[in-house]
Amino acid sequence: MGERKILNKYIPSDFDPTLIPKLSSTKAYKSTLSRNEGKVQVRMMIPFSMQCNNCGTFMYRGKKFNSLKEDCGGPEGKYLGIQRYRFYIKCVVCSRGITFKTDPENGDYEMESGASRNYEVWKDKEKHDESQDAEEEDSGAIEQLEKRVSESRREMEEIDRLEEIKELNARHVRMSDGEILGR
Repeated sequence: MGERKILNKYIPSDFDPTLIPKLSSTKAYKSTLSRNEGKVQVRMMIPFSMQCNNCGTFMYRGKKFNSLKEDCGGPEGKYLGIQRYRFYIKCVVCSRGITFKTDPENGDYEMESGASRNYEVWKDKEKHDESQDAEEEDSGAIEQLEKRVSESRREMEEIDRLEEIKELNARHVRMSDGEILGR
């Protein structure tokens, strides 16, 4: 079996590697490199569901894309020393460019252009918190009064139970040994 493996390849003495024609795909590759300067190609999953603004296609969370990642520059490039990143993807149907970036302040992502988010967790959380605050303000005085009344009822019931237990203990103390054995 060893004779099937080729360990060395014969290179003729007059071989010149510069004479070999280069493929056209390498030219295309080099042109995309110069166009995407400072961007890194990343295979990622979409972190949230979105809908394309152009064709209306829904792209759901977890769908894998080849995306380009770059650092956000300018004043919004960092938040408390944490680098923000911008991601570029394309719609699966119409190939329109979609961009979104990281939002370390809220621990989420924010949509920039090309599509719109379907469900935003932080907006729902804010609405929920606001509705709870409003309910607490409206029913706060009534609930406090109800709590006081229920606590006083519970305390009165506990006092009654304690008095019954004390009376039973007093009866047992008054009984002598003869009365207990006589029964």
